[in-house]
Amino acid sequence: MTSGLPFDDFRALAGRPPPPDASAADQVRADLAPEALGRITDIAAWFAAATGHVPARVAKPVVALFAGTHAVSRRLGGGDIGTLQARIEAIAAGAAPISSLCASGNLGLNVFDLALEIPVEDITQAPALDERAAAATMAFGMEVLTTGADLLCLGTVDGSGDVSALALLSALGSGKQEGWEDAGEAGRAIIAEALSVHANHLRDPLEAMRRLGGREIAAIAGAILAARTQKVAVILDGLSATAAAAVLHALEPAALSHCLLAGVTSPSHRRAAARIGLEPVLDFGIPGIGAALAAELVKAAGEISAGAAEARLRQTSGLSART
Repeated sequence: MTSGLPFDDFRALAGRPPPPDASAADQVRADLAPEALGRITDIAAWFAAATGHVPARVAKPVVALFAGTHAVSRRLGGGDIGTLQARIEAIAAGAAPISSLCASGNLGLNVFDLALEIPVEDITQAPALDERAAAATMAFGMEVLTTGADLLCLGTVDGSGDVSALALLSALGSGKQEGWEDAGEAGRAIIAEALSVHANHLRDPLEAMRRLGGREIAAIAGAILAARTQKVAVILDGLSATAAAAVLHALEPAALSHCLLAGVTSPSHRRAAARIGLEPVLDFGIPGIGAALAAELVKAAGEISAGAAEARLRQTSGLSART
């Protein structure tokens, strides 16, 4: 970081996102116009706008999953580090559904352990992270871009941070516990308590994130931000990824034009996504593997775009030869 305060550089980056590549998107739409492919055309044009690729062919799709722990999860009967570590090991061993999907679809897969042995603080008692730790975790998330991906799928290993994500989404919305019906009675009580404890410190989106979120949310926010500056398209998966996107949207509404939402896992998730203009590509309601499934759709749209571009070039060459 180069400025005096940990979050300053992130605010500056979020406040000046590079514009989408409109000419690339227009060319892809023109190539696909005769085919009347509906949402496939929209997805291909989105990828072209985010990356500048014409045709909109995906070269290197990568799935990045983050794993973190939350002290408040213990109040919900979760927070077991051993269970989370077992999930990570299953992914690494190729025994998890996401592993199979990535292997069959030739998607890169990386899992990032965010200090599992040190849960973030109980958000009903203290800020989840101090500002420097939150900023450092955002910076760590930005390093995901060193994989060279042009399509980056972002999510979490499990849903242990969902209550924290809903608390953050409440803070970024009305500032009150919003009746997230699928959080359960205990989860809603935690959200209301956390919002009350931090009520005087939630006006700034990054401050709200570090108080109510977790390392997964901070890392995903950093990755989304870096992807925009490096012209990488992003697919978001899960509540924590949606909460991270909501933080950046609150800083700058134009910060998410390079993002698609894979799907939603609950009515609460659907409402939260709609508030920041994200519409799910799929509607399977499957947590954890939605981004990999959506990536296959983006890849297919890219191949169709490439075929249409090649047809255009052949037609242009044929016309030139006759004249």
